[in-house]
Amino acid sequence: MEPQELTTLLTLYYEAKPDPENPLERVAFGTSGHRGTSLKATFTEAHVLAIAQAIADLRESFGASGPIFLAKDTHALSEPAWATALSVLAANGLEVLIDQGYTPTPLVSLAILEHNAKSLAKADGILLTPSHNPPEDGGLKYNPPTGGPADTRITKAIEARANALLREGLKGVKRLPLKEALSRAKPFDFAGLYVEKVQEAVDLEAIRASGLRLGVDPLGGASLGVWERLAEAYGLNLEVVNRTIDPTFRFMPPDHDGKIRMDCSSPYAMAGLLALKDRYDLAIGNDPDADRHGIVTPRGLMNPNHYLAAALHHLFTTRAWPGAKAGKTAVTSALLDRVAGELGREVYETPVGFKYFVEGLLQGRLGFGGEESAGASFLRQDGRPFSTDKDGILLGLLAAEIMARRGQAPDELYETLVERLGRPHYARKDLPVTPEAKARLSELTIEAVGKEVAGEPILRVLTRAPGNGEPLGGLKVVTENAWFAVRPSGTEDIVKVYAESFRGEEHLKAVLEAAMALVARLLA
Repeated sequence: MEPQELTTLLTLYYEAKPDPENPLERVAFGTSGHRGTSLKATFTEAHVLAIAQAIADLRESFGASGPIFLAKDTHALSEPAWATALSVLAANGLEVLIDQGYTPTPLVSLAILEHNAKSLAKADGILLTPSHNPPEDGGLKYNPPTGGPADTRITKAIEARANALLREGLKGVKRLPLKEALSRAKPFDFAGLYVEKVQEAVDLEAIRASGLRLGVDPLGGASLGVWERLAEAYGLNLEVVNRTIDPTFRFMPPDHDGKIRMDCSSPYAMAGLLALKDRYDLAIGNDPDADRHGIVTPRGLMNPNHYLAAALHHLFTTRAWPGAKAGKTAVTSALLDRVAGELGREVYETPVGFKYFVEGLLQGRLGFGGEESAGASFLRQDGRPFSTDKDGILLGLLAAEIMARRGQAPDELYETLVERLGRPHYARKDLPVTPEAKARLSELTIEAVGKEVAGEPILRVLTRAPGNGEPLGGLKVVTENAWFAVRPSGTEDIVKVYAESFRGEEHLKAVLEAAMALVARLLA
């Protein structure tokens, strides 16, 4: 994005007027809040005014009657959207806690949980971030008093109220001038709280004593200041390799399709850190709101599924957590099932979306929750929740703990696991489909599947997650050594096809072909 494009983007944030009768321009919460861009009138001041007022109107019904935490990441649209939200929340008489710098998502989750552990007037939070999305995108996430992503009941209520406000021309929206709203807000040190408390979840003394050379790339995001304060507070041998904050993200290399994304699980986006990997024992990347992690060893960027398996094994062999289960989504590697099984732990499998892990982490029923898109969190060492949202900083520190306490990198731990449990081969393909075809695919049935896949009998066909019984929004087919899943996207006109095999690349190819043939058959 060039400077002139940035000017257009920011101007249209205020000037573009969404059509509330156009489904593409309405408020719509996906797995991580409402996202869009002012260039297409899908993320504008009008959207933020409506959503902020809807939250102010409804938050007590979600259990929030105390302060509301307000945070933003480094995307260009996050700054004006943060100011818009603040003007509405203050006008509604809410106690708004802010840090005028940039704040990662997991810091807000921790702040909510820490407040709510001590007060009957429960807090909630709003985060202005589109996560790893391109520079022109904006986003707004709402975290209720559970500290994690809002569930569907809450997001549907916010959507309905916000869209009603849009249709009414925003007549029901209250707002104050920004200067007055700022004067009413209270300062809050999100990073200070996180730096103080994170030692309760990760063995930072072991990391310090090991002298590990750590490199960190925030990818131009909100975690920059947190990593610097962590290094100083705990005496870590840690270097932030890129301190650039630029809302155009012009310093980022293009992703696989030529677009700029701050996706720390992509080797394309992480090219800068990968070029420096030989300078460090371990390197860590985060996306702009730090809810994702990228783990780099001297051998390269770890596949997210591989790291989750290593993290799961380490956590459940170094923490007690009696009875706690291992949480994973339906499209996360089955290696996690094998790791958990070897350790005598139950697996809690859910549909895609971190929101399904929130209650389990909050209550200590889940020791860990992870998803294949490099998002995860886990409990404090004493079994209390730490963050109930995805926490890329925490998972980066855990990788350092693994090295410090085991004397082996996470990818070396992964290799010891697959030697015993089998080596998974994993693939995902995104297929463009029409909205009508996507609707048909969202109604997949067990009857549509045959008796076998790639030479193996089908053991299970799932349309609901075995952990919580929630609809998968698609279908998953499981054999003894493989599985595939077909899931229409909730935000794009594509169908996502996932496949995994423990019998090698050729077998994976056959499993994937079977999944693609099923999709083609259903669309014929």
